[in-house]
Amino acid sequence: MVRAVQVLNDGCFCITLDQEKLWSTLESGNADDALLRMIREERPHLFSAQTVFLASEHAHRINTLITAVETVVHLPAYRQHVLASAPETARHTPQGQRGVLFGYDFHVQGNHTGLIEINTNAGGIMLNAVLSKAQRGCCPPVETFLPVAGAASALEQELLAMFREEWALAGKESDLTTVAIVDENPQQQYLYPEFLLFERLLTEHGIRVIVTDPAGLSLSEGRLWHGDIAIDLLYNRLTDFYLEAPEHHALRDAWMQDAVVMTPHPQAHALYADKRHLALLTDASQLQKLGVPEAIQQILLTNIPRTVLVHPENAEQLWHERKQWFFKPATGFGSRAAYRGDKLTTRVWQEILQSDYVAQAIMAPGERAVSEADPASKLKFDLRAYVYNGKVQWLAARLYQGQTTNFRTPGGGFAPVHVASDTQLQALGGFLNRS
Repeated sequence: MVRAVQVLNDGCFCITLDQEKLWSTLESGNADDALLRMIREERPHLFSAQTVFLASEHAHRINTLITAVETVVHLPAYRQHVLASAPETARHTPQGQRGVLFGYDFHVQGNHTGLIEINTNAGGIMLNAVLSKAQRGCCPPVETFLPVAGAASALEQELLAMFREEWALAGKESDLTTVAIVDENPQQQYLYPEFLLFERLLTEHGIRVIVTDPAGLSLSEGRLWHGDIAIDLLYNRLTDFYLEAPEHHALRDAWMQDAVVMTPHPQAHALYADKRHLALLTDASQLQKLGVPEAIQQILLTNIPRTVLVHPENAEQLWHERKQWFFKPATGFGSRAAYRGDKLTTRVWQEILQSDYVAQAIMAPGERAVSEADPASKLKFDLRAYVYNGKVQWLAARLYQGQTTNFRTPGGGFAPVHVASDTQLQALGGFLNRS
């Protein structure tokens, strides 16, 4: 089955993006064409025209791995171990909210599935909901891979319910009325269009939305305010995960004083997203000490590429083996200052040794052909599982060229993921045999 799916990724162009339907979907509900223009003119590589096929066994492994990680994170011994050295804001206990829209990022290669990292402010799910509404197939067997009618609308309702659930979990009995979506210079963010889609969704259901820079917020009378508007829930897209920057002092104080329901929050990042945890999760002796069940250990060790902390004691060995490793800052994001070992210079290596880095065994990403005229022309892809409360809400792919997913590659961008069942592959048997 895995081989059959690879054949599809190598040469199936039967499912494509319906550009006109995409544009009309983006225009729908807007008073002007600002959102559409923003994507067409300024972000032309946000959406890929291709789809990525995934074997059902890979999807099963992704779900199983996420469940295993959740099992470990909820162990008292793990939480005590991780939070003992975490910043003060991470040790502050949330009011009950779990944290919305975690992103588990995977590479899939052959029979193997590898968790590359976990993010607690993963972007893109609303963009992928729109993308799924604009897919078309060329024939009945292929059309069975298309999203079920209403799947994207159901996802949007699930996201709406998610924010309301976070509000209720924080012990709030009144209705959720005001949400602030917060990021640094939000209009300059590449995924700003998603903020507008969230604004559209929540506003349509009676929730006032404010998209703002942290500087637009202030703490007064035990509440967080935007001007004279009190904020109920803050959807946090900042990459200052522990609210340590001086310009975020109002948010930090609001979090520490429970003056706003913040989601995701500093403790979620400390428990899930610090890349040093990948070293813990791939260390059998550490897992044993924490009391992780043997079956869970096996899942983790099989589906997370081995990760180690970079320190002076192992520096010489890692340098000699550098071609086997990918080096990442422990608290970084978005592949910033991350390096393949075979690309390292001695200067950069010295910088790594003076910083806080992890080394992860290289697992190559999957590949997807992007040109029917030239099937040998391929882009890399990774998979992102959007997760809330341990449940996968949506699977998406990102097609790219080079070292990182930067949405700058012609033919690249977000792509829908279609999980292929045995029945569907049998229906496409003729295509597979011709290939």
